[in-house]
Amino acid sequence: MSGILFSRTDARLGTMAVRPLDPDADAELLHGWVTHPKAAFWMMQDADVSEVRSEYRKIAEHPCHDAYIGLVDGEAAFLVERYDPARLELVGLYDAQPGDVGMHFLCAPTDQPVHGFTRAVITTVMAFVLTDPAARRVVVEPDVRNTAVHALNAAVGFEVVGPVTKPEKEALLSVCTREQFLAAIQGVTPC
Repeated sequence: MSGILFSRTDARLGTMAVRPLDPDADAELLHGWVTHPKAAFWMMQDADVSEVRSEYRKIAEHPCHDAYIGLVDGEAAFLVERYDPARLELVGLYDAQPGDVGMHFLCAPTDQPVHGFTRAVITTVMAFVLTDPAARRVVVEPDVRNTAVHALNAAVGFEVVGPVTKPEKEALLSVCTREQFLAAIQGVTPC
C-alpha cells in the first residue's frame, strides 16, 4: 500500500492524512462504512463486500476517478473520492469550467461522535483536493435532502448553483473556488 499523499494538523483532532485506497485491502472496512444506516446517501446500503470491492476497483481503474482513505492519527476515519465532473457524474448537467474537480466524502460511522469532526474532515478533503495546482474550483452534487452536508459545504465556502436532476437523485449543485475555501476557513469575506 502506498504512503501518505497529504496531511494537515487539526488543533483539536491531531494529524489528518490521506492515502490511496486499496480496493482489495480496504473492501471490508469500506463495506462497514458504506452500508451503515448513516450512509444512506451513499446509495450502497444493500451491497455486500464483493460488490464494494468491485465498485472501488472500477474507481481505481478509471482515468477520471480516484478514491482515498482518510486517517486521523493513523486510524482510518473517512473516505474521499475525487473525479472529473465534466466526464463523470455531471456530464451535460452543468456549465463545466477548466480546473473543475468533483469531490465526495464519507465519515466512518462511530458510536462516540466528536464535535467538529465532520467539519475537520471536509476541511482536510478540500485542502487535499486543492493541493493540485490545476484545481480551480471544487464541484459537489449531494442529494437535495442531505441538509447536514449542505451546511458543511457552506461552512467551507461552497456557493449553491442550484438543483440538478441525476438518474439516481435530485442533487444540489454547489461550487467552491480556492479563494472561497481559504476565505471561509480563515473567517474573511472574499473580494
